[in-house]
Amino acid sequence: MSGALRIGSRSSKLALIQSEWVRDELQRLHPGLQVEIEIIQTKGDKLLDAPLAKIGDKGLFTKELEAAMLDGRTDLAVHSAKDMPTEVPEGLAIVAFTAREDVRDVFVGGASSSLRTLDDLPRGATVGTSSLRRRSQLLALRPDLDLVDIRGNVQTRLRKLEEQGMAGTILAPPASPASNSPSWRRSPSPSGRCSPPSARARWPSRRGPATRASRPWSPR
Repeated sequence: MSGALRIGSRSSKLALIQSEWVRDELQRLHPGLQVEIEIIQTKGDKLLDAPLAKIGDKGLFTKELEAAMLDGRTDLAVHSAKDMPTEVPEGLAIVAFTAREDVRDVFVGGASSSLRTLDDLPRGATVGTSSLRRRSQLLALRPDLDLVDIRGNVQTRLRKLEEQGMAGTILAPPASPASNSPSWRRSPSPSGRCSPPSARARWPSRRGPATRASRPWSPR
């Protein structure tokens, strides 16, 4: 085998953390294996001025990753399972899953706020989220809340939280600020109150048709 194994990844910090973890595991399990990460911009990364539900495009965060595998630019891609389309394009295959991590949503209060949980929010507080699932569950728990759309990567959403004076936002655990950071107040939402999406906290690896069977691509 010659050449490096190429992983396609979105440019967001969370996507890179996932891809770098898979790269490091592959190299740990297969000493001497060369693995490169190729950054790919998806439609979902570019359209930040509209709620996801209104864009309504299948594979909003995956089409470009799939195209790169199909035309041979990359060998595999790593992506959050919850955002993947239910149908896998012909020529591609889901070949591996990571061990599941914490599935709970996390409430993140602003750096200048003393709020730590949903129960701390005053009546009428403004919370940012573009997720229909999170909006429906938050309003079921707290119908008094003012929910506003907030899009972008994690850093962008945290910046908007502060700039727009929101009380907080809801993030996935791997995306939330470090728990030991004094700048951000965070607490997991009890699983009985806020149900996570199916396949949360698992990162499937998909293999393209150009990946040779002899290549040790799977982190097993």
